[in-house]
Amino acid sequence: MRPEEARLNPDGFLAGWSQKEITRLMYTLLVVVSASVAILVWYSVRLVEWYAREPVIDYELVTPTTPDEKKILDKPSIKASGTTAIQCYAPATGEFLGFVNPVTPEGIDRAIEKTQAAQKKWAYTTFSQRRQVLRCIQAFILKNQDEICRIACLDSGKTMIDATLGEILVTVEKLSWTVLHGEKALRPSRRPTNFLMAYKANHVEYEPLGVVAALVSWNYPLHNLVGPMISAIFAGNGIIVKASENTAWSAAYFSLIVKGALHVCGHDPNLVQAVTCWPQTASYLTSHPSISHVTFIGSRPVAKLVAASAAKSLTPVVAELGGKDAAIILDSAKKDLPRIIEILLRGTFQAAGQNCIGIERIIALPEVYDQIVKALEPRVRALRVGSILDAPKDQQVDVGAMISDVSFGRLENLIQLAVKDGARLLVGGSRLHHPIHRSGHYFQPTLLVDVTQDMAIANEECFGPVCTVMRASTPDEAVTMANAPNFGLGASVFGSWDWAMRIVVKKLKTGMVAVNDFAAYYAVQLPFGGVGGSGYGRFAGEEGLRGLCNIRSVCDDRWGWAGIRTAIPAQIRYPIPETGRGYNFTKGVVNIGYGIGLKGRLEGLKGMWKSR
Repeated sequence: MRPEEARLNPDGFLAGWSQKEITRLMYTLLVVVSASVAILVWYSVRLVEWYAREPVIDYELVTPTTPDEKKILDKPSIKASGTTAIQCYAPATGEFLGFVNPVTPEGIDRAIEKTQAAQKKWAYTTFSQRRQVLRCIQAFILKNQDEICRIACLDSGKTMIDATLGEILVTVEKLSWTVLHGEKALRPSRRPTNFLMAYKANHVEYEPLGVVAALVSWNYPLHNLVGPMISAIFAGNGIIVKASENTAWSAAYFSLIVKGALHVCGHDPNLVQAVTCWPQTASYLTSHPSISHVTFIGSRPVAKLVAASAAKSLTPVVAELGGKDAAIILDSAKKDLPRIIEILLRGTFQAAGQNCIGIERIIALPEVYDQIVKALEPRVRALRVGSILDAPKDQQVDVGAMISDVSFGRLENLIQLAVKDGARLLVGGSRLHHPIHRSGHYFQPTLLVDVTQDMAIANEECFGPVCTVMRASTPDEAVTMANAPNFGLGASVFGSWDWAMRIVVKKLKTGMVAVNDFAAYYAVQLPFGGVGGSGYGRFAGEEGLRGLCNIRSVCDDRWGWAGIRTAIPAQIRYPIPETGRGYNFTKGVVNIGYGIGLKGRLEGLKGMWKSR
């Protein structure tokens, strides 16, 4: 035996190995480790280069301030006598914040002109340049989230927790998703061809529309304003956002967050514009011939006006119109009720119920109904209402103010009618006269149970801190109840993932469903939108980005370099030499391409041969 083949007797896993085998193992390990290190270094260099191309640049903004002399309005309203300006105030306290001059039609023209000029250059930016802007926006929001939340709370009346969840979290998620996945959604995509057109290569391109518009609601003043800007500019567009007059005070500052990022990255900040106007002026924007697309977030009656206005210039509209979202609790959820109760409370009372995908109805099956009512009553009764910005540090606030008191009479009437028809009012039910903030807009957190489908409150959107509980005897009945109102935005279903759950999810007539959760689809950037009275079209996700593009189909020559291109056969060239022969020839072509089986295609070939 040669020395290198001598058997060794070391301890451990090498026991009995020869010197040659050990050497071979060491060389193999050396190659694997070297290759792994090389791959790791290569990817690290690429990662550093990627980030170097899109560096985050810090910038600062001047935050809005309130008047030096604090003034509490006696009967706060956005309309003030003696002026056409929008009167801004804090819904939680009635504190006067200032006046904002509404934009005029001439002002809208100027804004569109500036945005058009900026967009012509922006359309030719790379995805990397666009990502850099979004990274800067995200960094600014995370760095300044305390101040951003404070401003959102002051202008809309919500709590700091509601602002963090509904303004910060969802906005940075949209930014993060777009940075990570936006380019993939908008890159040209290859499409299949067929037998007759095998010499053609097909792809779809997504090019900018130009200048788009968004009309947004007041319930999330940062997110609703900045969200459409994120998608629009990443798709290569410019955008005009019409902010709600109810949150006009914060709109300018929130728009500056995007403008500031554009500026520090070397782009024209006029690419995005935020305007505020009275309703009678908004139609000038939606019908403007220079607007290529309109996104509307608001009520159904206003949506009809927006759609009619946009139709004048044949401008496409995406409409998100709120909902009457149901949370269905199946009997199989019995063991999970403690967790579910927490989700139901958050889903109902988040932002004082002013949430388009908030839980408006809890539909419970027999085995869980009584337990849910029993668990909810003390929790709803314990909710504390007030202004988080003005409360002492040792005082807790669970639910903030509503944006105005305009809906209070309607809510009280819906609740009173339901009680008259047999519903039980366990907590709340009317406006709250706050002992400290007498000019604030507060409604008592309300728990209404034994609600039936024929009651108005089961079919009309409350958009307030009202928890309604309904009883269903079977999963089928629960689905029927959930689908009954003329809304179809979102829904939640709780229970075991079994056949009953699958049937419920499949039968729900909504645009979105969260299983064993509330509104989870919005936290992962799935396409957002509803059906029926909740609107049409989608924003967010790939579908939302592509909806802001001209989707252009391109069919080119696969082998053009070889001279293989479409040529018109002699039998059908104008003027056609012989009509009958030409017809038989084209019939043969159809059979070759689409004949059933080999026999059908051979018949097509035979027909072409006879017509040659």
